[in-house]
Amino acid sequence: MAAGDLLIFARGLLITTPWALYLIIMDLILSLLLPLSFLFPNFVYSASSLVAFTNWNWIQCIFEILNGGQISISGDVLPQGESAIVISNHVSWTDFYMIQALAVRAGMLGRCRWFSKIELRWVPLLGWGIWAMGMPMVSRNWLKDKKELDRVFSGIIVKKWPTWLISFSEATRYTPKKYEVARQWCKENDRPLPKHLLYPRTKGFVTTVQHLRKAPHVKAVYDMTIAYEHDNKFLNAPSIWESLSLNDLSGRRGYKFHVDVRRIPLEELPLDEAGLAKWLETRWIEKGEFLEAKRAEWARNVEYEDVKRKIAMS
Repeated sequence: MAAGDLLIFARGLLITTPWALYLIIMDLILSLLLPLSFLFPNFVYSASSLVAFTNWNWIQCIFEILNGGQISISGDVLPQGESAIVISNHVSWTDFYMIQALAVRAGMLGRCRWFSKIELRWVPLLGWGIWAMGMPMVSRNWLKDKKELDRVFSGIIVKKWPTWLISFSEATRYTPKKYEVARQWCKENDRPLPKHLLYPRTKGFVTTVQHLRKAPHVKAVYDMTIAYEHDNKFLNAPSIWESLSLNDLSGRRGYKFHVDVRRIPLEELPLDEAGLAKWLETRWIEKGEFLEAKRAEWARNVEYEDVKRKIAMS
């Protein structure tokens, strides 16, 4: 290992070890709260939100402050403390930083709840903690998941828990290989293919909207579009370890991070299943156009900087 790599590894270890140890403590606390959730669900939801906030805010500070990840934000200003359904494209593990940056600004970081795989339920500490927090744990078979979704939705609808219910509507991370598979599927099924995105899975979105319309405090859908660039490569994001260990990410490391958010009132969405599925498809086409415009903007900026550099050297 080169000296520079060794220093990076040591720096990452120094920064992340205290956070990782606290993550274990957090999962332990949440696991101990799990049995209480059946008797005191409101208390457990609030307590778990507070515990989660302390850990998630810590890692956000590592990324944005210690490691210099500068996140540019565009779109609508989100109301403070508003509950919402959150949808986003999925590029990398670092997508969590992008969404959490908006949650911090809206005062909802501890209230974020993410769709997760049902297999995690049986993982000691981590899975039990997720379960205690009231996160939906699904298998992507929406008939089998009905009982689990009823559990999660009842907390939001009946108990009026403040929540950002977050899902990656493509159900998997974007890669060029997956994009080609999506291209073939769209061609065979006569569907439009969004630029820089996979075709969205509509069933989960439709189910979520139809249920949460019943919650009077859930006012909107937040549509987030995440973009990255590195070394003139669009949608090239740092790895988990790089995001935690590298300093000056948006400086000499050259990473660009951007998230756009659109707030759409629930009352403006179609009422029927087919209409909601079509709405999501249309949003993904528009998101693709936004990403293409962002790619072109960053490319022009690179060309401009190159011209300035050549003039300065001449």
